[in-house]
Amino acid sequence: MLVVPPTRVGEERLPDGRLLGWAEWGREDGTPVLLCPGAATSRHLGLDAAAVHDLGIRLISLDRPGLGASTPAPRRTFADFAVDVRTFAHRRGLGRPAMVANSQGAPFALACAAAGAVDALAVVSGADEVADPRFADVLPPQLRHLVDLAVDEPHKAEEIFAAFTAQAMWEMVLGGSPACDVAVYREESFTAAYLRALREGFAQGAGGYARDAVLAMGRWGLDLASIAVPVDVWYGVEDLGHSPDQGARLTSRIPSAVRHLVPGIGGAVLWTHSHRIVRVLLDHVRET
Repeated sequence: MLVVPPTRVGEERLPDGRLLGWAEWGREDGTPVLLCPGAATSRHLGLDAAAVHDLGIRLISLDRPGLGASTPAPRRTFADFAVDVRTFAHRRGLGRPAMVANSQGAPFALACAAAGAVDALAVVSGADEVADPRFADVLPPQLRHLVDLAVDEPHKAEEIFAAFTAQAMWEMVLGGSPACDVAVYREESFTAAYLRALREGFAQGAGGYARDAVLAMGRWGLDLASIAVPVDVWYGVEDLGHSPDQGARLTSRIPSAVRHLVPGIGGAVLWTHSHRIVRVLLDHVRET
């Protein structure tokens, strides 16, 4: 596995004047695949470079508002992000691209799928809707408290998340991951890319991450049953942090969604199995 810096970076100006930061890897004429990154990370963390090359894709990672180079939008919603993605794809001549979402990027990407802004979606190590009452009895007390705040007093929850830093996120990820994931995260190219993405994610302060976290931990309000595009839900078997049931209920809420459990890895499955994940995604694109 090798994670490399992007080949091309830039910002797209949206109709309301905001900038949307992007980074690209792969062939400019390749099949476009958007990447919706995980918590607090900017556009600078891509996939395994060999997968991008071998599968001939044009991987485009997007900074959500307030992260990296994207202009903050403090009161934004999931639906607002779907509009941004649709606008970006139109202006860049991407048609209706496929999308890969990682970790906290999952509900944002599901909003894109529900809005018909993407043609197919891979949710990888997706942050689940932990505010679902069915999960209330299985969440650790500290997480349960944060979820309750995100639902009942979102402004207080944002204040808590706004105290995070890039270093704190890095330490939290390492401290909460199984050894199989830590081995991936400690790989030289990954560490360099991830730390850069975290530092850029917090470059404008923690407001962008705080808004993302409150939206992700609260009630999503997404009509997942309306999703009419192919969705694959991927979890590493060793991943016990992103979803209490490793996406079983989440998958059941999305018509025709398929869940994949990968042995021997946890939340790092996006990078260790980039080939497999993207190949399945591309199969959906070709079918349409």
